[in-house]
Amino acid sequence: MQPILDILSHCTPRDLPPPPEPGATIARMRTSLCRTAPRVAGLLACAAIASPLAGCGGSKSPGKGSDPATAVPASAPVYVGAIVRPTGTLQANAQAAGKTLTRQPDPYLRLLSALQTPGSPPLDFKRDLAPWLGAQAGVFLGASGAGANLGALLALVQQGILSGSAQPAFPFAPSGSGGAPAGEGAFVLESTNAGAARSFLSTQASHAGAHPNSYRGVSYEVTGTGLAFGLAGRFAVIGSESALRGVIDTNAGGPSLARSTGYSRLAAVAPSEALAHAYASGAPAAGGAGASRAGSTASLLALLTGAHPTNISLLPSASALTLDADTLSSGAAGGLLAPQGEAARAVGELPGESYLALGFAGTGLTQDTQALRSLFSLGAHPEATPGISVKGLLAATLAPVALLTEGSAQSKREFESWMGPGALFASGSGLIDLKAGVVISSNNPAASRAAVGKLASRLRATGVAVSPASIPGTDAAVSTQLSGLPIPLVIANGRDAKGETKLVIGLGEASITAALTPSSTLSSSSAYADSAAALGEGIQPSLIAQVPSLLGVLEGAGLSEDPTLAPLLPLLRTLNTVSGGGKGLSGGIERFRVVLGLRGG
Repeated sequence: MQPILDILSHCTPRDLPPPPEPGATIARMRTSLCRTAPRVAGLLACAAIASPLAGCGGSKSPGKGSDPATAVPASAPVYVGAIVRPTGTLQANAQAAGKTLTRQPDPYLRLLSALQTPGSPPLDFKRDLAPWLGAQAGVFLGASGAGANLGALLALVQQGILSGSAQPAFPFAPSGSGGAPAGEGAFVLESTNAGAARSFLSTQASHAGAHPNSYRGVSYEVTGTGLAFGLAGRFAVIGSESALRGVIDTNAGGPSLARSTGYSRLAAVAPSEALAHAYASGAPAAGGAGASRAGSTASLLALLTGAHPTNISLLPSASALTLDADTLSSGAAGGLLAPQGEAARAVGELPGESYLALGFAGTGLTQDTQALRSLFSLGAHPEATPGISVKGLLAATLAPVALLTEGSAQSKREFESWMGPGALFASGSGLIDLKAGVVISSNNPAASRAAVGKLASRLRATGVAVSPASIPGTDAAVSTQLSGLPIPLVIANGRDAKGETKLVIGLGEASITAALTPSSTLSSSSAYADSAAALGEGIQPSLIAQVPSLLGVLEGAGLSEDPTLAPLLPLLRTLNTVSGGGKGLSGGIERFRVVLGLRGG
């Protein structure tokens, strides 16, 4: 969703709302998402921050406008569209959410460069775009190098918003001296005044040193490295030359994304009040310059969506931001965003004081672990950090889980064969009383009991110290001392109060006891009831995060300066809660909804 921000970020400081009061938190997961995914968190947060930007279009209303997806080639693997000049309730909600999320006097000033092509001076919205910009705009990535450009778009978030570092580069600019664009893609902006739009494009092209060219009778300008500027039908296009030509082909009658099966089916059920949406076709993207450094980004997208067509809609309100991820499931395994009823039940059985809960259904732990590790690879800091660190905590905690889910024939036989639904949880006010772990239901008590010893043997083979443990209520338990964890990581198999067998991987023996015999369950807590109410439509939560509590533990552990976490803190402090859960829609479409509760909203 970062591209939304790129398109919307043309407002000058005087067009923006006054700075809001500090807020609090973006939720992910205590031992995973929140701490290891600056770029992915940026996708959600930046789509949200786009809200107030969208409200600065001036008094002239261009109406509903034309959908840029009608001009985007059907082969585009990634597309993001937005209402860039909303009116009425949508504009009011967008501005209200933005005021809660932003914390600086000029929070969007850095983003004015989003449409600045090489050689261009700073843009002014009223002067440069307001005379011709319509209600809608979009950005798409071509099949070639989509992974690289997705990484570049996310890097724009990290540089321009999260880290506040050097001015972000135009995402479709050439990579390297004299090189070709990193991949195909372009911004597609609706125009309501062809003359004014053509003048803007010509000025930008002149700054970039472009020369005239034409394709299928349409004139445009292109630089020696393939960065193109042109007006194709009612849309101003800035991006790679191949992408511009793709828009020209589509306008000439070629297949459009708007009419493709996946996009059209998902668009039909998308909420009409959405401010923006991001679509991924699920098709594998080719490489290209920079693909190697962005490969993990592309693979992460597949893990989140299960490689199925997915459309994520952003709906702002004064008190929350809602993201609806609609996926064409086709009966195959879904991704991390797939709705899972069993996951909600597993979350409800967790300790009632849990401030973090993430459920998974059956072998969904395999996909979730892969997604978490991909998120970690995106957010991990390359330099070693002495003492306790986010990187060390996550790597150590996931070590035995990775063995459970490595996907080999042996692990499928010894581990995945008995695994049922489960959940991750965290509770406690600090490191001293921290309880956290992974709880996995077993459909074969003997096999899960044997799995404890097999995991111990495999950990010993990697040099980890493992010793037997005796914990009431368990029939097999071992304690391990993993580098990066200040307390032992315990693996145990036992029965809960209902007599159901569960394997627990937890931080210390107290986490095992809390998971098997909680004093109360999350399903009876106010947090669970509040999350269900926030989600609405009868959706039961499979993701719950009380972010102030999460931040309190992280900061109490001295991790606020951790290089992985520090860039996220400004965003984390703008939210209050995160709730997630899913349901099935008609026509084989599944919806996973995430509601980000805004602090002070």
